[in-house]
Amino acid sequence: MHPLSHIKPLLKTGNEGIIVNGKVSNHTLLDFWRWNVSDILSNATRGRLAEFLVALATNIDIKEVREEWGPYDLTTPEGIKLEIKSAAYLQSWEQNVVSKISFSTKLARAWDWEVDKRSAIAKRHADVYVFCLLKHEDKQTINPLDLTHWDFYVLSTTELNKYERSQHSITLNSLKRHASAIGYNELLSEIVSKNELNHTQA
Repeated sequence: MHPLSHIKPLLKTGNEGIIVNGKVSNHTLLDFWRWNVSDILSNATRGRLAEFLVALATNIDIKEVREEWGPYDLTTPEGIKLEIKSAAYLQSWEQNVVSKISFSTKLARAWDWEVDKRSAIAKRHADVYVFCLLKHEDKQTINPLDLTHWDFYVLSTTELNKYERSQHSITLNSLKRHASAIGYNELLSEIVSKNELNHTQA
């Protein structure tokens, strides 16, 4: 094995201690997690939360550590490759108006661990894109853990590739012309349906 080859991490419990001068201190990995990611409204953390919510909806094994550098975000038990995008009207910082909603849809050159370099061709590597909108607009009551505060839009990659206005991003208004907002409980069936559409139209 190459000394710099990719190593799949093991799931932590949170009880792992911070080691100081060779001794385990009273501070744990859970302390770090609380300190680092308690602001689930922040852009970076909200994006990972969206991935987690879709993983739960599609019965992905959350005992396997999230893949940080994969060519797409998630793979369902049925083998459907998913790319997850998130956006929100409200942000952690001070706002005068709510944010305009746009989702990145850029093509990407995937990293190939077998040859330790990026692929030469940029493309969309997932089968299905899931756009997760934290739609709640009241900062006093917003809760990203409340699934009624979210809307979800699902497109097959084939549909997205046919979108002519831009290959870099899609606004909410444009997205609504191609997909309807659905609730969390509808996600799995819609993803399966869009995956079938992806293969019939490819």
